[in-house]
Amino acid sequence: MDSSGKEREAVQLMAEAEKRVKGSHSFLRGLFGGNTRVEEACEMYTRAANMFKIAKNWSAAGNAFCQAAKLHMQLQSKHDSATSFVDAGNAYKKADPQEAINCLNAAIDIYTDMGRFTIAAKHHITIAEIYEAELVDIEKAIAHYEQAADYYKGEESNSSANKCLLKVAAYAAQLEQYQKAIEIYEQVGTNTMDNPLLKYSAKEYFFKAALCHFIVDELNAKLALEKYEEMFPAFTDSRECKLLKVKEFDSISRLDQWLTTMLLRIKKSIQGEGDGDLK
Repeated sequence: MDSSGKEREAVQLMAEAEKRVKGSHSFLRGLFGGNTRVEEACEMYTRAANMFKIAKNWSAAGNAFCQAAKLHMQLQSKHDSATSFVDAGNAYKKADPQEAINCLNAAIDIYTDMGRFTIAAKHHITIAEIYEAELVDIEKAIAHYEQAADYYKGEESNSSANKCLLKVAAYAAQLEQYQKAIEIYEQVGTNTMDNPLLKYSAKEYFFKAALCHFIVDELNAKLALEKYEEMFPAFTDSRECKLLKVKEFDSISRLDQWLTTMLLRIKKSIQGEGDGDLK
């Protein structure tokens, strides 16, 4: 069957599901098998959603999954309801990012109520990514990465929490919230420097914290650098540490965009001080 045929079949299933739901509300039906009709409607909505997906009608698929999610909740099937809300979110992602966020938030509410914080964290990351890529609202992306990090920490998933926090730090620095970025880079650096597998990353985090310090205040940056060397002696011999001491920021090869932006800001602030210009 071609996609238009699938879509027609899906529309019929939606209408049939709606009839079942209405029928389940009548008094006699409520006494005799009302739940069965709701379960049947649930299954029809899900089938319709999958047909809409084949037809690439993402909004209709999202709506059908949402209807199924609400009926699952009515039937006290929390897990099935959350799964359907996630399916709805994934369909809406292709057509209506804000509606996708609404569905994923509904799933998160159910998962946190069930104590499933790791899954809730994963969906917070998905929402953060939608805010990053589709809606370009970095403040909201930061809030969802922070919430995900909190949930991961609570579940002792520290490496997943650190990944989210590093996203927050990078964005905080871009938004000139340097103190927030410094705190996170120092915290993650301190957490990873004693781990044999992760200690090589620690120098990168202390380097980034020092860069943020340099943009704000050179004296504090020098003190921070001394503190990092004392805490993590391996940092002293690193290329990053030597670079910070000589300030040859242009000599780093293969810079990523974040580093380039931060280094240009430092250069500007150093030149500004040299000219007696505090801009």
